[in-house]
Amino acid sequence: MAVSPPVCDFGWKAPEFALPATDGRTLTFADVAGPKGTLVMFICNHCPYVLAVMDRIQRDAEDLQKLGIGVVAICSNDAESYPADSFENMQEMAADRGFPFAYLHDKTQEVARAYDAACTPDFFGFDAQGGLQYRGRLDASGRQAADPSVRRDLFEAMKHVAETGQGPRDQIPSMGCSIKWKAA
Repeated sequence: MAVSPPVCDFGWKAPEFALPATDGRTLTFADVAGPKGTLVMFICNHCPYVLAVMDRIQRDAEDLQKLGIGVVAICSNDAESYPADSFENMQEMAADRGFPFAYLHDKTQEVARAYDAACTPDFFGFDAQGGLQYRGRLDASGRQAADPSVRRDLFEAMKHVAETGQGPRDQIPSMGCSIKWKAA
C-alpha cells in the first residue's frame, strides 16, 4: 500500500539517535552530520519503491557528500515479519551495493517513531544546525524508476540547503511502502 509522508515542518529539530551500523559501529546523528547539512533516509531492503531507485539514491548520496551534506540510511521495518529487512540482510545489501553512506538498524523502531517516518523511502533533509529543510521525494519515480532526465528533487533541494541553509518552499512528498510496524 502506497503511503506519503506529511509536508516539511521547517526548522523542526532532528531527533538524536544511537544505532548499530552494518559495518559494526554505533552511530549518532552527530557522527553522520555534515558541515553543510544532513540527509536522513528511511529505506529498507525489500520495498519495490526503494529498489526501483537505489542507484539514484546512491548517486545522489555521493553527490551530496561532495557538497558537505552528511548522509545516512535507516531501516526500521519489523524484521520478524519481513525477514528481508533483517540486520544480516542489511549488512549483505550494504556490502553488495557498496553503499556510500552508513546503513543503520532501528530494531526498536523508536527512531522511526521519533522522526514520524511514514514510508520507504522517506527523506529528511536538515540544515547545518539540524533544522528540517526538506521532506520531499527523490524524484518523480514511483514503483518504477522515472525517465533518467527527470528533475533530481532531493539533490537540488539539499544542494540549495548546502548553499543557503534553506530548503525549497514547494516540496512534493515522497511515496513508498509504509513502515512495517511491529504489532502493539
